[in-house]
Amino acid sequence: MSPTTWARSAEYSEQGGVALITYSTFTGWVDPPVDLQGRLEGETTCDVVVVGGGLGGMATALRLAEHGADTVLLEAEFCGYGASSRNAGQLGAGPAGDGRFLRIFYPRRLPAIARFSERSAHFAEGLVKRLDIDCEYEPTGNVRVASTPHQFEKMRKTGKLLEAAGASATFGSSHELGIPPTFLGGLHEPTGGSLNPGKFSLGVRRAVIRAGVRVFEKTTVESVEDHGGGVVVSTPAGRVRADRAVLATNAHARELAIAPRRLAAPIWVSLVETAPIDPERLAATGWTSRSGIVTTHNIMQNFRVTRRNTIVSGVRRLESGGGRRALPARTSDPAVVADITGGLHARFPSLRDVPLERTWGGWIAMTPSMQQIAGQTTRNVTYLCACNGHGLAQAPYVGSMLADRIAGGSVHEDLVTVWRDHPRFAPAMIYNAPVLRAMWTVDRLSDRIHRSPQRGDDVDGNAAVNTSRCASGASGTEAGARDRHV
Repeated sequence: MSPTTWARSAEYSEQGGVALITYSTFTGWVDPPVDLQGRLEGETTCDVVVVGGGLGGMATALRLAEHGADTVLLEAEFCGYGASSRNAGQLGAGPAGDGRFLRIFYPRRLPAIARFSERSAHFAEGLVKRLDIDCEYEPTGNVRVASTPHQFEKMRKTGKLLEAAGASATFGSSHELGIPPTFLGGLHEPTGGSLNPGKFSLGVRRAVIRAGVRVFEKTTVESVEDHGGGVVVSTPAGRVRADRAVLATNAHARELAIAPRRLAAPIWVSLVETAPIDPERLAATGWTSRSGIVTTHNIMQNFRVTRRNTIVSGVRRLESGGGRRALPARTSDPAVVADITGGLHARFPSLRDVPLERTWGGWIAMTPSMQQIAGQTTRNVTYLCACNGHGLAQAPYVGSMLADRIAGGSVHEDLVTVWRDHPRFAPAMIYNAPVLRAMWTVDRLSDRIHRSPQRGDDVDGNAAVNTSRCASGASGTEAGARDRHV
């Protein structure tokens, strides 16, 4: 990694051994681009200005350019900096959330939601091919796994619901699905797989620049104003006058007054990556399918194997962005890293001696419904919130469809599925710190009750490295764009 991303790591003891782990303010997948586009200075005009350079914003800008629209893209850091490149890289094709709740709250829309989700994965696969992006894509599908008998039965029912809704999914045991026996089994979604999200994001960024979009990076947007006949976007050193604006600000939506109130809650998500693992040892765990794995806890934990035979795991414990207006730059909390590591060791007990190499995290946006959303907030300002913590495939799909709508094309039926006619959202009560902590506690109690010594579970993660005790007083909540190492 480049010196701007990683500095020298410090050592810590792990039960008599030595391991290295680096805390980063960026992603562990790639280095930042070396061809940063200049920041906006002065005044410029265009047809459409896109605010936010994540996958949703970039896909919107790219499609608008393909329609011939004069497009400007503004990004506070560089395109692909945020959630788009910091996730686990699992390209999922299943609907977000519990299938039973989807049936309760969206009984008529469930088939459309399932169709939208699967088409999103196909769209992302097509984007990789069309733009010739080398992002290490493996079309292995993903598995929603059950760790307890209750979860196993829930997955069986979810499979039937999704099948009835037209989704592709296969229910099976851990042996049948090629996943470790520390999971009872689960639901395999054959469409999709795993990729390097950093390479994917930077590949889309290159395509956007090549398409003639005027990209301004290191450009913080201070305000977006709709004057009826057009919009004015103000930045510290310049302004953009445009006919239309698109807000693709993800977790940072609340920083703009024009964005819909309560559109999404910002949540900090952390991931860890192991050192490379011998392929034979990896196969010996029972993970022969290499499918991405997602647990069905209240707060899921994901696992995926990379092209370099490391394991990336994350989530499990979420941290709220609170009531602050601007989100701070930070690194992951060592206590959270320790907890994720405990879950990793519980499900891969034979790999407890494999050291961690790095950890990173990022702010994601979670909508109240947990579903992807797009809509119009004023006459000339549209918005999308499609990454939503699990929308690596959905964000570029929604962005592309939204661009078609803006350019005067037909409105795709899948855009109708996520479209909100009125930009009003109820408070998302589950995304505050006490509730998130309670959900984590319930998950751990459930694991403790149902742990199986025969499967080698250590659900409390007692054998995991307690990095919070070895962090030499470093705090994961510190602000500032600096790297911290344990």
